[in-house]
Amino acid sequence: MESSTFNKPLHIGKKIERVRKLRGMTQDDLGSGLNISKQAVSKLEQSESIDDHRLEQIATVLGVTKEGLANFNEDKVFNISTNFNEGCNVTTNSIYTFVENVNNPVEKIIELYENLLKTEREKVEILLNAQKE
Repeated sequence: MESSTFNKPLHIGKKIERVRKLRGMTQDDLGSGLNISKQAVSKLEQSESIDDHRLEQIATVLGVTKEGLANFNEDKVFNISTNFNEGCNVTTNSIYTFVENVNNPVEKIIELYENLLKTEREKVEILLNAQKE
């Protein structure tokens, strides 16, 4: 009998908590931005789902996009960057050093991910064009 909980993704509350901590914010800080109590933030962080309007508000206070928050997965970001490094001059150590040295690590991780994704798309386009020729 297989267990479906082994690869279960983090629910949105855990993502909110992780991004909040990466941003150096307390539950009080987030609560102040949302005009709710620390206890209400705690309840949000325990929620498996949150409506889109509230998620947009939370993302704004955290300084990220709603999509970035909903799709946030720290492991995926570092796995993609590690796998991608084989085809470029970027080392895993330089990525970790870069992330550690920035003031807003979540924004920089998202920016790094978007840049890596853009480069991968360019590689695919080059390969498709070469295949057509």
